[in-house]
Amino acid sequence: MGGPKPVQVEVLIHTPTVFLNCRHCEFVLQQTGSTRSVRQEQIDSSLPDDLKKQYQDVSEWVIRTAKAFEDRVVFKIIDVGSIEGFLKSLRYGVHRYPAIIVNCKDKITGCDLNRANPVIGRQVAARFGH
Repeated sequence: MGGPKPVQVEVLIHTPTVFLNCRHCEFVLQQTGSTRSVRQEQIDSSLPDDLKKQYQDVSEWVIRTAKAFEDRVVFKIIDVGSIEGFLKSLRYGVHRYPAIIVNCKDKITGCDLNRANPVIGRQVAARFGH
């Protein structure tokens, strides 16, 4: 039944702040017809250019890595500005971002995201025997 659980990869990074979960805000934006422009403005203004590029690079890495490992890996993106991000940073002793935490054990920090691939590969092989 089910087989092994996927390897968990948590990515701690500065993420764009967009207020999409507030039903009242969404209702007002929909009624004024400005939902799309407001969302784009929030994304454009929520991070400085260097962090926007970093977020884009991480997004592309996650997509490539998810395709490579298929359903054997699950990603969770965590905003370092959130309470969860703050607590995870403390727990894992992270001081540089982005940070990648593999199965709550292995920590890879810095912009060279491909350094995480062998670590993820070892965890996948150990769990799935490939």
